[in-house]
Amino acid sequence: MAKRSTQFSHYFLKDINPVVRFLIISDTVIVGATGLLGPIFALFIQDFIQGGNAAVAGLAAGIYLFTKSILQIPIAHFIDKIRGERDDFWLMIVCTVLIALIPLLYLVIHTPLQLYLVQFVLGLFTAFTFPTYMAIFTRHIDKDKEGTEWGVYFTLTDLTSAALAAVGGYLATSQGFPTLIIAVVIVSLIGSLMLWPIKPYIKST
Repeated sequence: MAKRSTQFSHYFLKDINPVVRFLIISDTVIVGATGLLGPIFALFIQDFIQGGNAAVAGLAAGIYLFTKSILQIPIAHFIDKIRGERDDFWLMIVCTVLIALIPLLYLVIHTPLQLYLVQFVLGLFTAFTFPTYMAIFTRHIDKDKEGTEWGVYFTLTDLTSAALAAVGGYLATSQGFPTLIIAVVIVSLIGSLMLWPIKPYIKST
């Protein structure tokens, strides 16, 4: 019987398809960047949005999740109808970079309506990014390691989010939210660029 136990080396992304490896690294960095701001986003709304309160924060989160949830299935269906992975790759790259830049808008908005618009745009771009990322990941995942590689993905992204959530709170307190948002953008862009090495492995048919 083949050995099925999880090897410790998997947590260091060894013996993993290079496409899956870079996808995991990229999303670990990007999700970690989101963790910098996510847990204290409501405090940002309260301090920088006119009339910002728990209701505004909840509606802003709801607009993002609703937009992403409603649009990602028809977008995924459209993407599946196009042969090859090039469309998936370019949509993933472009939308991931745009998502990384969107937090800059938090520096210039002041009203709940502006915040809701930004959240809608964020949900729209995420609706393109999520299915393309998952499609490429699924196609390149190693046979008989599906559970392990998804497990490594969630373990690394969750651990990074937990660590950077604490860092985000410290930065917001000591340096202010504008500095924190710039840090989120920089880290997110670094994560986005880590998707580029998978380009040679993308299938055209």
